[in-house]
Amino acid sequence: MELVLALGIGVMAGVGVWLLLRPRTYQVILGISFVSYAVNLFIFAMGRVSVDQAPIKEAGKLANLLQYDDPLPQALVLTAIVIGFAMMGVYLVVLLVSRGLNGTDHVDGEEPDA
Repeated sequence: MELVLALGIGVMAGVGVWLLLRPRTYQVILGISFVSYAVNLFIFAMGRVSVDQAPIKEAGKLANLLQYDDPLPQALVLTAIVIGFAMMGVYLVVLLVSRGLNGTDHVDGEEPDA
């Protein structure tokens, strides 16, 4: 399971970096999205993802870190996903305005000479 998770994070980060280096604005926006999802998955994995464990301490039991999951990474990732959706909307509006003003969606604002 750890190998699949590590490979998934690595592939998402690699695809994100590759898309960030592309000349079109939409590809750059998708690259930012992929990198942010890879970071979210990494933070979530650092919170010791386990099955059939309570997310908080149960009443009457001693506090032992092996008995429950840490809810902080889960809350951070949930917050990051919501903020990422909002920023994606802002990026797409900026992309549409930039395309309308410049007539191109290249990052530098100019079409390459073919």
